[in-house]
Amino acid sequence: MTTVLADTTDFRTLLGEELGLHIGADDLDRPLADFPDWDSVLLLRMVTVVEAATGRRVAVADLLQARTFRQLYEAVAGR
Repeated sequence: MTTVLADTTDFRTLLGEELGLHIGADDLDRPLADFPDWDSVLLLRMVTVVEAATGRRVAVADLLQARTFRQLYEAVAGR
């Protein structure tokens, strides 16, 4: 994996800079349903941004099972 997403801080920074979605460290384990701006369109935008940043494909099926931003990070980071 590239160091672009070496940790959740990098992931949160990418979400903020590229999607305007500002997630605090304490928000990583909150359910995605708690974020009114989060939807399937934003998920697809995130996939595009992560793929561009890392240079590798993201398994969307894994992301669809994620219930928190930490789980999203783990899926895109391959953890």
